[in-house]
Amino acid sequence: MIEHLLLFFALLAIIIALVMVSNRLKIAYPVLLVFGGLAISFVPNLPSIKIDPELIFIIFLPPLLYEAAWANSLKELFKWRRMIGSFAFIVVFISAAAVALIANLVIPGFSLALGFMLGAIVSPPDAVSTAAILKFVKAPRRISAILEGESLLNDASSLIIFRFAAVAVTTGQFVWYKATTTFLWMVAGGVLAGLVVALAAYFLHKILPTDENSDTIMTITTPYIMYILAEELGASGVLAVVCGGLYLSTKRNEIFTASTRIHAVPVWNNFIFLLNGLAFTMIGLDLPEILAWLKRSGVSLFEAVSYGVLVTAVLIVIRLMASYGAVYITMFMKRYISVADDRNPGKATPFIVG
Repeated sequence: MIEHLLLFFALLAIIIALVMVSNRLKIAYPVLLVFGGLAISFVPNLPSIKIDPELIFIIFLPPLLYEAAWANSLKELFKWRRMIGSFAFIVVFISAAAVALIANLVIPGFSLALGFMLGAIVSPPDAVSTAAILKFVKAPRRISAILEGESLLNDASSLIIFRFAAVAVTTGQFVWYKATTTFLWMVAGGVLAGLVVALAAYFLHKILPTDENSDTIMTITTPYIMYILAEELGASGVLAVVCGGLYLSTKRNEIFTASTRIHAVPVWNNFIFLLNGLAFTMIGLDLPEILAWLKRSGVSLFEAVSYGVLVTAVLIVIRLMASYGAVYITMFMKRYISVADDRNPGKATPFIVG
């Protein structure tokens, strides 16, 4: 227990140092944190850190999504709804399908269902990485709004694809009408669960004689309640947190005083920084377990890396094609419908989005 506690504090110190280095080098800090975790994993006699994957979802996802929802403008999301919806759902599905097809053709023993599971995991761009990269790229506001809005919703679509693929892998069959019913419930139930908890939180903040500390604690517990309630109902916990967070973000001035906001913002910034730092570092720390699994499976490291590079290349190509395709479709459709921005974005904008 003491070894793990010391390792935790050592990781915090390393995370802080790597973030300072990334700021100096103007590199997105998630990248350096992953490489830092990889480097740490080579330290001999390092205590093994293993966390149940289900706990990873429950501990990390709700507050990260909730904070991202609060940081996004509902007005901006609505303005760019077609573009955001296309990238968050259609492009994620196309990317997952492309990965599934390539994996099925190239990787031995990979069925289409397994390929869809892999594609669902790697298709959605990460919200934290997107925000970190945009800090160093002077992109127009419309690009930031689209990318941030997309990264807020694409986790929901990827998790839904993953669940359906997992059912196909474990049962060996895919019943389309059951999948459709499940999909509709996951979306509707997730939105409903998030809004119900958000309304309850709104009235509790208004009615109870809370202060800065209790209000801040309530904001931290709210996304967990949204996520767990939706998951228990068989709905999407991701959509619950996103929808509930977006609703409460529009009511922030009604339920929080200025002193509460001043108190809560630094707490949330530090909390999110800690979660992001641990999440990306732990990705790197998984290396020994991955290498051990490869050895047991008889797969060489070169072969595994080759597959990884191939999947990455497929994702990049599909993403760039989707970005340029979205621009051309928008320029064509503006003849028939009103679009958020009818200016010709040129070739640079879709490349940046890609």
